Amino acid sequence: MKVIEKPKEGEYSPHAIAYICLLPGDGLVLKHLKSNFEKLKDLIYSLPAEKLTYSYARGKWTIKEILLHIIDDERIYAYRALRIARNDKTVLPGFAQDDYVPYSKANERSLESIFEEYYAVRSSTVLLFESFNDDDLMRSGIADEHAMSVRAAAYHIAGHELHHLNIIKTKYL
Repeated sequence: MKVIEKPKEGEYSPHAIAYICLLPGDGLVLKHLKSNFEKLKDLIYSLPAEKLTYSYARGKWTIKEILLHIIDDERIYAYRALRIARNDKTVLPGFAQDDYVPYSKANERSLESIFEEYYAVRSSTVLLFESFNDDDLMRSGIADEHAMSVRAAAYHIAGHELHHLNIIKTKYL
């Protein structure tokens, strides 16, 4: 498995530290992406169906909406990593995550279809990051008005997933 060293301060936006610090400094972020997907999937499939569309407070997302949000965020960060790795100097925009959720129609989808999509996105993400060499991983660009290295994008994706797994465990179970 490819080793990708943990990014240093200045390679990611200030809000990303909350995600990046959830991961160990072992350089095995791609291994964590694979194993954390399985942990999350096992947890979600152990829940009763009615929990999947439950929201713990008004205006909070359901578990199905959280899953689609994780998928959307991963796609966006993998896209950013691809553009930066290919030395695209375009300043990349942010995205309004709360605006995406209603249009995901997550609560109308089966859990099987959500995890089929999740698995496809995760497999693609891992293959993408495995294809990057050391120079690609260290390349930086601007996304959402902040510097971001390619390797920081990998850690953001993995840490963001762990962040939401922790929310599910503390707020939904």
